[in-house]
Amino acid sequence: MQNYQTITDRKIRIALVGCGRIANNHLDAMEKHAADFEIVDVCDIDAQALERAVARTGASGHIHLSDMLTKTTADVVVLTTPSGLHANQAIEVARTGRHVVTEKPMATRWQDGLRMVRACDEANVRLFVVKQNRRNATLQLLKRAAEQGRFGRIYNVAINVFWTRPQEYYDSAKWRGTWEFDGGAFMNQASHYIDLFDWIVGPVESVMAYTATLGRDIEVEDSGVAALRWRSGAMGTLNVTMLTYPKNMEGSITILGEKGTVRIGGVAVNEIQKWEFSEPHEDDKCVKDVSYETTSVYGFGHPLYYQNVIQTLRGTASAETDGREGLKSLELLIAMYMSSRDGKRIALPLEY
Repeated sequence: MQNYQTITDRKIRIALVGCGRIANNHLDAMEKHAADFEIVDVCDIDAQALERAVARTGASGHIHLSDMLTKTTADVVVLTTPSGLHANQAIEVARTGRHVVTEKPMATRWQDGLRMVRACDEANVRLFVVKQNRRNATLQLLKRAAEQGRFGRIYNVAINVFWTRPQEYYDSAKWRGTWEFDGGAFMNQASHYIDLFDWIVGPVESVMAYTATLGRDIEVEDSGVAALRWRSGAMGTLNVTMLTYPKNMEGSITILGEKGTVRIGGVAVNEIQKWEFSEPHEDDKCVKDVSYETTSVYGFGHPLYYQNVIQTLRGTASAETDGREGLKSLELLIAMYMSSRDGKRIALPLEY
């Protein structure tokens, strides 16, 4: 059991590394927690992105992470950089004695994820993996229903991610759509949805998958399907594409159980479209209230996610998605890619 030092008598000092597209969601969330957070440093190799972040935050700007780490007073470093950089950057940060918050996926290789957890353990610092969709009100209600056993035995689970990413999206940065730095539709866009398989339903026993690059000029897949079997005996499917015409259409999860049926859909699991159980419960009154309108596939979970980070560093809560929790979805992702590559069923867990 790690014995982490808590921060209770001042604001938590934060450094942000990577000032691109998703960084704005993090800055929005940090600003909502201004009573607890102080952004002291920002870092990006893109001079224009760095300039915008400095202007917004008033923090010190740095081009290189290594240089920033020699000067920063940050307690925690947030990584919103390309996925393939997360592992080495997290390890470099941990070795300076600072906590790490990393965007999803925590890494693009299984061994890199393990290295990250090991390095943070050895440095006695926390590793947080961003899974903000877990904090969405619709999914919190679903999680409670599963924990309360309202489904009885779960028979079938289906997740669909029918979004679109035009060629211009991939062309907007050299790292997008590459195996080394990004990963494809499974690893990048569907990562939060694949996280739901274990978080809601439980450990997966095995998976079979197909991936393909059907409509975009990229290294990685723009589409993929998978069949899953859980240790509980439940079975399910994953259907992902970034080729939906003409815009993002659906991000959904459907669970069929012995005593209940739920479908949460909308563009990003933001609408409860079916909620029926054999036994009534107080939570049933909340169904209409938790659905919400959104045009963003990111959801509104970042402020709530950071609330848990604050409480954890203050010593009043446990981390909801630490490195080991992050490994669960990474393991399933890697198993899917192994299955597609080798044309066979992959059993879990993978070898550590």
